[in-house]
Amino acid sequence: MDVNSSKIEEIVKQVLKEITGAPTAESATSVAEVIPKTSRAALLSKLEQFEIKEYPIPELGDDDILVKVEGCGICGTDAHEFKRDPFSLIPVVLGHEGTGEVVKMGKNVKKDSAGKPLNIGDKVVSCMIFKDNPDITMFDLNKQNVGGADVYGLLPDDDTHLNGWFADYIVIRGGSTIFNVSDLDLDSRILIEPCAVLIHAVERAKTTGILRFNSRVVVQGCGPIGLICIAVLRTMGIENIVAVDGEQKRLDFAKQMGAETSVNFKEYKGIEALAKGVENAFGGHLADFAFQCTGSPAGHANIYKFIRNGGGLCELGFFINGGDAIINPHFDICAKEITTVGSWVYTLRDYATTFDFLKRAKGIGLPIEKLITHKYPLSQINEGFATNLKMEGLKIAVVNE
Repeated sequence: MDVNSSKIEEIVKQVLKEITGAPTAESATSVAEVIPKTSRAALLSKLEQFEIKEYPIPELGDDDILVKVEGCGICGTDAHEFKRDPFSLIPVVLGHEGTGEVVKMGKNVKKDSAGKPLNIGDKVVSCMIFKDNPDITMFDLNKQNVGGADVYGLLPDDDTHLNGWFADYIVIRGGSTIFNVSDLDLDSRILIEPCAVLIHAVERAKTTGILRFNSRVVVQGCGPIGLICIAVLRTMGIENIVAVDGEQKRLDFAKQMGAETSVNFKEYKGIEALAKGVENAFGGHLADFAFQCTGSPAGHANIYKFIRNGGGLCELGFFINGGDAIINPHFDICAKEITTVGSWVYTLRDYATTFDFLKRAKGIGLPIEKLITHKYPLSQINEGFATNLKMEGLKIAVVNE
C-alpha cells in the first residue's frame, strides 16, 4: 500500500491524540489552520455608537493565547464609557466580563495563573494585567489594591485591536492572568468578573471584625452588584439580610438571592422614615453591617442612618466618580464609632475564590444564572447597551452566535 508522508503524519497525530486524551502541539497546529484570518470586533468609535469592524488576527508570540469569545457581560463601567467616555479611551474595543475557548497558544504557555494545566479547547476567563508590580502577587495581596493594573476591554486601541471581549476573538498577551474554568457553564463564566467584585467586598468587610455569621446586614441597591452581594452573604450562612431599593421587581429577586426581607424606599418620605423602615425590617434593630452598592451620593449619605452604634460599612458603589456625598461626620461616623472600609475591583485570589462561590451558590439553590436577563449577538451590541441604559433588565450579555 502506498502511503505518502502527509498521510502518515495525519495518522500519527490521531494516534497521539487518542493515547494522551489531550491536544498535542501538532493538534494545536491543526486547530490553528481552521482559525479565520480576521475577527469581528465591536469598536466604540464615538459616544453611544459601536461599529462592527473586521481586523486581522495577528501572529501569536510565544507567551500569547488566542481565545474564541463565547460571551461577555455588559458592566456598569462599560455603560459609563459608552455614554460619556470618562476614561478618554475612544476608540476602544470594550468588554471585560468575557469568557471563551482557547484555540491557539504560544509554545511557552503550559499552565494558567493558578498553576492548572491549560490546553487547546479549555474554557477561560482573564483577570488583570499586572505588569511588573512586586506589591501585587498571588500570595501577598494586602500591600495595595489592583487599581493600577490594566484590564482587557479597557485598553487603548492599538495595532492588535482585539483587546476586548466584545469580539469574535481576543488576544491574551504574555504576562496576563488567565484561569481555566472549563468546569463552569457559560452563564456562570460570564458572571465571574462581577462576582469577584463582591467576593472582594465581603473579604474587605470581614477585616472589620464586625461581619459575622449572625449579623444583621442591610444591602442598599439591588442591581447586579447588590444582588450578587446578597448571594455571597447567603453562601456564607448569613440569613438576616434586608435589601433596600426603589424597584419592587429587584426587591422580589433579592429574596430569591437570599434576602430575608426588603424595604422599598419609594414607600417612605424622608430619611428618618426610611431608617425606621429598615429598623422595623430587622425587628426593631438597626443593622450590624451595611453594604452600599448604589453608586449614588444620596445613597451613601443615607446608609449611615441604617447602622447601629459600633456597626460597620462597606462602600463599593463608586467605580467611577459619582459626585460628592454630604454626611455629618459627628452623627454619622464619630458618635456611632462606625468602622468603614472601601472596596474596589478584586485581587487574583478573589478571582479564584469566585469559582468556588459560584458552585456553592448553585449548590444551595440560588438562581445565579437568572441575573442574566438579556442576551444579544455581537451584531446587536448597540441594542444591548440601550437595554442596559434603560435599566430594563439586570445583567445584559453579548453572546456570540
